[in-house]
Amino acid sequence: MKQYVVDAFTSEVFHGNPAGVCVMDEWIPEELMINITRENRFSETAFTVKEGDKYHLRWFTPGGEIDLCGHATLATAYVLFNFYTKDADKVIFTTLSGDLIVDKKGDLLEMEFPAYELAKIDVTDAMEEAIGVRPLEAYMGRDLLCLFENEDVIHNLNPDLKKLLDIDGLLLQATAPGKETDCVSRTFAPKMAVDEDPVCGSGHCHIVPFWANRLGKNDIVAYQASPRGGMLYCRLDGDRVFLAGNAALYSECELYV
Repeated sequence: MKQYVVDAFTSEVFHGNPAGVCVMDEWIPEELMINITRENRFSETAFTVKEGDKYHLRWFTPGGEIDLCGHATLATAYVLFNFYTKDADKVIFTTLSGDLIVDKKGDLLEMEFPAYELAKIDVTDAMEEAIGVRPLEAYMGRDLLCLFENEDVIHNLNPDLKKLLDIDGLLLQATAPGKETDCVSRTFAPKMAVDEDPVCGSGHCHIVPFWANRLGKNDIVAYQASPRGGMLYCRLDGDRVFLAGNAALYSECELYV
């Protein structure tokens, strides 16, 4: 079975967020998909099968299947555009989050996702103990989004991952105003067996609506301040979030499974 490894939200390998991409003729057992994902040890591995005019897409973390993943969607679209549908400028994915569209926009690939609704919640002592710094504000969607004072706080975060397991929300999205971008963020996902997600697309379905509302504008340039780093060019349109970025191919291989 063919597998590609693509670094998403970057134009250079060894940056952005790596994802495994398996393009298949038919579905393999779910247990095998989970085993491949755990063997890869990336935050996500994507599996896709062409069904009519669309591609059915599923995402797995080492902890199991997830309902939405931006960087692995971008990585899969990159593989399809470059190896399978070279003349196309759009691909439609059928997913657990509905149909997702990826368009070519010059050198960028732009994805359309549903925005998460955020409800403001109280900042708790448990959050401070788990994160190591007390958030200024906290919001809940699928994930917990915490606002901090500045970019330096984000760069220096070193949360207690075991304590994060007891905090509500699937992932932790930590964000602050950026110095050279509209916002910066980091994503921690111990509940999905991922300590830190290098660049989290679905996390920006929380982050972009927050900053669009806070800054009073719909176009947001976001930097994920993980050790690998990644740039996202985003816009909010109603209840939809558009995320655009580059991708770089790291490897192409055969899996003997």
